[in-house]
Amino acid sequence: MRLEGERILVIGGTRGIGLATARAAAEAGASVVIAGRDPAKLARALESLPETAEGRLVDATDRAALDRLAAVIGRLDHLVLSLAAGGGAGAFRALDIAGLRKIVEGKAWAFLEALQAFLPALRSNGSVTFVTAATARAAFPGTVGIAFNNGALNAVVPPLAVELAPLRVNAVCPGVIETPIFATWPEAERERFFARARAAPLGRPGRPEEVAQAVLALLANSYVTGVLVEVDGGLRFTAPRD
Repeated sequence: MRLEGERILVIGGTRGIGLATARAAAEAGASVVIAGRDPAKLARALESLPETAEGRLVDATDRAALDRLAAVIGRLDHLVLSLAAGGGAGAFRALDIAGLRKIVEGKAWAFLEALQAFLPALRSNGSVTFVTAATARAAFPGTVGIAFNNGALNAVVPPLAVELAPLRVNAVCPGVIETPIFATWPEAERERFFARARAAPLGRPGRPEEVAQAVLALLANSYVTGVLVEVDGGLRFTAPRD
């Protein structure tokens, strides 16, 4: 897959899957811009990317900030949204619903705000890729909050693909991937998820680079839109043992 001459913005591109996607896109010849709200993380991420990569500071929960960046970003061929608010795991009976609202605002809500803000900058037949979660389409205990957040995004992919055509809109749905986001999870929930990954058909958690490969495939294929691609090692076929 080659992306020479393509310009890609990865919001949430300072770590984990977003950073792996930015790195893979750069290796495929694309001009890459990463955006995040933490200056230190942005600086570290840029150190790991080619010198041609650009970085932008933006808080994706701040619509005015998104609009300001969109006004100066220039032409984009592709937008990848890889924000991860963290949290949301845990038994529903004890789930902090008020806290979940903030988590949803940091991901599902922010995705829609960012997409709307950057639409004018996107090439009309370019692409948008959401990074959501495979747990949104599974049925594991302790994932109601995650499913609520990511399931909303999965649900809007097909209607967005129809409404915004010829712009392509897709989602990649990772399973248990070894990223820093798991550090925000309760230890018991984290271990339960890693145990599930080890019990899945491929027998292990995934790597950010493996998710990035799926994202790049969607960027490069100009005849795919409105799809949800699970990158979960078969996790969704594994019956919960809780």
